[in-house]
Amino acid sequence: MTPAAPRPRRARLTAPKAAAIAGIVFSGLFITSLVLFLAALPATTTTSEIFNAHRQTLSVGLNLVPFAGIAFLWFMGVVRDRLGSSEDQFFSTVFFGSGLLFIAMLFTGTAVMGSLLTLYASEPNPQIAASYYAIGRAFAQEITINYAIRAAGVFMISTATLFLRTGVLPRWLSFLGYGLALIMLFRVGHIEQLGWVVLFLPLWILLISVYVLIDNYRRKVQATL
Repeated sequence: MTPAAPRPRRARLTAPKAAAIAGIVFSGLFITSLVLFLAALPATTTTSEIFNAHRQTLSVGLNLVPFAGIAFLWFMGVVRDRLGSSEDQFFSTVFFGSGLLFIAMLFTGTAVMGSLLTLYASEPNPQIAASYYAIGRAFAQEITINYAIRAAGVFMISTATLFLRTGVLPRWLSFLGYGLALIMLFRVGHIEQLGWVVLFLPLWILLISVYVLIDNYRRKVQATL
C-alpha cells in the first residue's frame, strides 16, 4: 500500500497584518483606559470624594481593560506563531510567562477598582466608604506599580530580544524596547506620576504594529512591480 499523501499544512496565522491589527487594538484600548483612569484619579490624589465624582469616567476606562487584554493575548499568540521554529525557547518562555503575568495582575488591579465603584455606590456611610477606598486603592496601586509594570518591562525585554535574534524587525525597535523596559524596571520608583509609566508598553507595541503594517504594504507593492 502506498502511504497516504500528507495533508496540506494548516494555514497559519502568521500574517504580519494579524499581529499589527491586534497590537493596534490593544494599544488604542489600553491607552484610552489609562488616560481616562489616570486623568480622573491622579497618583497624588488620596481623597475618596474625587473617586466618587469621576465614577462614570472611571467605569468607562475600567470596562475597556478586558477587551485590551484579549487583544494583547491575541497579539502574543500571533507574534509567537510568527516566530515559528526560529524562536528561542528560553526567551519565548519568559515572553509568554511575563505577558500572562502582566495581564493577570492588570485584571486583578482593575477588578479591585471596579469593586470599589460598586461598594462606594452601595455604602450609605461615607466614612466606611472612604475606608474601602483607602484599602482598595493601596492594593490596586501596589499590584499595578510594583508588579504589573515590572512584568510588562520583562515582557518588553524578552520580546525585543526575540525580535533582535530573529531579525523580523529593525534593531532600533528592539533597542528602544530595551530602553523603555529598563525605565519601567529600575526607575519607576523615582517617577512622580507612576501610573503613566505603563504607557510605555502600549506605545511601543503601537509603534511596532504601525511599522509592520507599513512594511507589509511596501512589500506587497514591490511584489506587484
